[in-house]
Amino acid sequence: MVGRLPETQTDDDTAELSSRRARRRRRLRVRRLPISVLPTMLTLGNVLCGFAAVFFASRPADVGLPYGWTPLMFAAGLIFVGMIFDGLDGRVARLTNSTSELGEQLDSMADMVTFGVAPAFIAIQLVGVGAPYISTSSDPYFGRATLLIGCIYVACAALRLARYSVEARAKRTADPNIFKGLPSPGAAGTVASLALLHQHLLGVVDPAPWLFKTAEFGMVAVMLLVGLAMVSKLPYVHVMNRYIRDRAKISTVAGYVILSLLLLIAPQWSLAFAFVTYAVSAPTVKAWRKLRPKSAA
Repeated sequence: MVGRLPETQTDDDTAELSSRRARRRRRLRVRRLPISVLPTMLTLGNVLCGFAAVFFASRPADVGLPYGWTPLMFAAGLIFVGMIFDGLDGRVARLTNSTSELGEQLDSMADMVTFGVAPAFIAIQLVGVGAPYISTSSDPYFGRATLLIGCIYVACAALRLARYSVEARAKRTADPNIFKGLPSPGAAGTVASLALLHQHLLGVVDPAPWLFKTAEFGMVAVMLLVGLAMVSKLPYVHVMNRYIRDRAKISTVAGYVILSLLLLIAPQWSLAFAFVTYAVSAPTVKAWRKLRPKSAA
């Protein structure tokens, strides 16, 4: 009995130690739960912004809304709010070390709603397409073309997000500062910012009918071009990785200040200028490199 006493005492200590470790793991699991849920909540906020954008875009134009905004202005604004959620969820997931395959799939689905379906629906509502192929319209061919281009945009957004997910999982991206093809938030921001500017000008000035029709044609053309840019292989700059995460130069900081001031003074014009410039940046640079003399290169 005397020789077995240390063995009995050791077993009791081991059981007590295992119990304390189990209680500690349960406490840590409870403490980590709110942190790990935060990226998921941000992603869900993104998809809800997309749903709300579709809802507001489907409302009649004469609905009374705060600040004198039209339903399409609210819908376009919600696209930009969704971009904020989309930019925060991945960063918060990395900071809290809670990245998962479920989060990646959920993020792609949220982007599909907010940056794929919602912008196309906003553009179609802005043009005022009725029910082509079903009802009689004053301009059935334009309505059919608009609906077809909206379908092309949604399909291109789906292909763009699927390709990005595959490349990110396989780590095929050679340069983390470069996107292959226009990112879906950039395409959605281009469409939403132009829709926001269109509604703003519509409330300020009374355009001529031909000018209003030209703006409709331009919106459909922009939707088609940015949709094709998403599935292209044009190199677009990753703004977050290149200009925000790393240490910024003085000129870059000055650009941030100027852009912030412009957003405060004329947000509609500033957003449209910024997103259109980003959308045309890659094809412009590629065309410039092909046209300039080789000696200059």
